[in-house]
This record gives sequence, C-alpha cells and structure tokens, in this order.
Amino acid sequence: MDPLDALTEIAYLLERERSSSYKSKAFRTAAAAIEGLSDAQLRDPGLRRRAGIGESTFAVIQQALAGEVPERLAKLRAESAPVGGEELRAQLRGDLHSHSDWSDGLTPIEAMVDAARGLGHEYLALTDHSPRLTVANGLSPGRLRAQIEIVRGHRGEGFTLLTGIEVDILDDGALDQEDELLHALDVVVASAHSKLRMERGPMTRRLVAAASDARVDVLGHVTGRLVEGARGTRPPSEFDAREVFAAAAASGVAVEINSRPERQDPPDDLLALAIEAGCLFSIDSDAHAPGQLSLLDYGAARAGAAGVPADRIVTTWPLDRLRAWLERSR
Repeated sequence: MDPLDALTEIAYLLERERSSSYKSKAFRTAAAAIEGLSDAQLRDPGLRRRAGIGESTFAVIQQALAGEVPERLAKLRAESAPVGGEELRAQLRGDLHSHSDWSDGLTPIEAMVDAARGLGHEYLALTDHSPRLTVANGLSPGRLRAQIEIVRGHRGEGFTLLTGIEVDILDDGALDQEDELLHALDVVVASAHSKLRMERGPMTRRLVAAASDARVDVLGHVTGRLVEGARGTRPPSEFDAREVFAAAAASGVAVEINSRPERQDPPDDLLALAIEAGCLFSIDSDAHAPGQLSLLDYGAARAGAAGVPADRIVTTWPLDRLRAWLERSR
C-alpha cells in the first residue's frame, strides 16, 4: 500500500469519527512530510528523525511499504460501519455547509475540495463563519472578499466550489455580515450560535426573521442542541417551530438536516413538523475537516427514516437547478 495514501486515509477516518484534531493533524502532517520521498528514503531508519514523523506514523509507513494494510488503518476501516439510508445517500449531489482553516476548520480549502471530489460531489459550498464569532475566527468583510476570489478558482471538471458563509443570526434576527456581500454569495447558511437559551417568544421572532430574509438560503442547525460528543450536551432552543417552519416554507428557505451525530438537528419531532409545513431541506455535513464531509451518511439515514421526500432535499438537485433556487431572491 502507498504510505502517503495510508496516512491520508487514517487522517480522513479519524476526522469522520470526530477524534481529537491533534490525532488527525499528526497523520496529515506526516503525509506532508513524506510527499515526494522515494521508497528507499522511506525505509531509511533516519526517517524517524524527520520533522512531522512520530512513532505511530513511522509504523504506518513501514507496514505499508511491507505490502500490508497498516494495523491502525485496518482497525479504523473495521469500525467505519454503514449507518443506513444508502438509497437516499446515493442521490445526494453535494453539500451546502462546510468550513476551512479560514475560520475554525482544520485544513486548507484545497484539502476540502479534494475530499469533496473524492466523494463524487458535484458541488460544495464553503461556508466559514461570520465576524461576530471571534472564537471561530469569523471572516471580516475584507477576508471574505479575499476568500471569494480563491473559491471561484475551484471550478471545472465536473465540480464547483460555491462561495458562501455561515452567518450568525443576531439577537434581533439581523445577519452578521454586510448586505452587499450576502447578496453576492452563492450560498448563505444562517445559524444562531449565541443566547441559545433565549426565551421562547424572542427566539421565535429571531428565527422567523432569518427564515423570512431574502438573503438566506438555509436555516442551519435550527435548535442548536448537542446530544453527545466532546463538547458535552446542550438542550434545544425553545421556539414556536410551526411558526418558524411556516416562514421558511413561504420564503423557500431550506431547513438544514445537520449530519453531525452530536447535533442530530432538527430533532425527529421537529423534522416531522417541517415536512408537514412543506419545507425544503438541505442535508449538510457541517464539516470542519475533509473526513467529516462523509458525515452526510448520517444525515441521509435520518432523512430517509423520517420520510423526507427526496425531491424536497435541495442537495439532491443538479447544480443548474440548485443555482436557480439559490438565485430566487438575489
């Protein structure tokens, strides 16, 4: 097995299982450290002293050179079991919510693009955070403008990287970015990240405002809940879901089915209400690393179990139809 491929796949699978970023970064760093080296150089015991190579990554390299599937990789592959929803998953053409190291993602844009292409995506929206989310290195207007130019360079050969943002929904329902930029972007995902325990009435008004905003395309992780994982758990925000979903349906805004297992957002009961309200949906990974793009498997499984009609899932649409929807109110 090619050692570079082995190291990269291990990093990818560690990202998929949301392991610590330290672990996945160690394998990506090692992959970068050996790129371009010959087999003879890789077999040299002195490789262990090269910056970026540790005991674990050195063992993987040597096992791969010996023609074996490295033990670490074999274990991760065995643990990566199917989660269901394969029929719907096969219909997904892309993903409208992902992050790079321009905000709180772990890797450069190019690594996210390579992983999306590897999954057979027709498109991916890069939606790094907006300015107020300083803890996530949110993009100022100037940084976002610079990113847009880079994103537009990743188009061709059957794949399109879409410009985008995950914009914070402010306390009064306003959006945390310049109006001109929000109109110029391909995809706007609007999410609440602060004051998630706001009282029911104000939170309802806040989300209705975002769901009714002509600049918004997707209402991200609508309840903000966490049900597992390293960050612990968090209860869902309280709001009138019927009112929020009615606003989304009326304006053609898609309700995100967030694929991250720690979110499972919206919950099953709210997902049923959104179906009943006639909403569109977007199955998104909310990926912060290349391996997390494959978390779409979980979102597809939930959507399939809930009976979400495939034609109402915008990420099953081909790019031309998706673009027509995205441009409906620009």
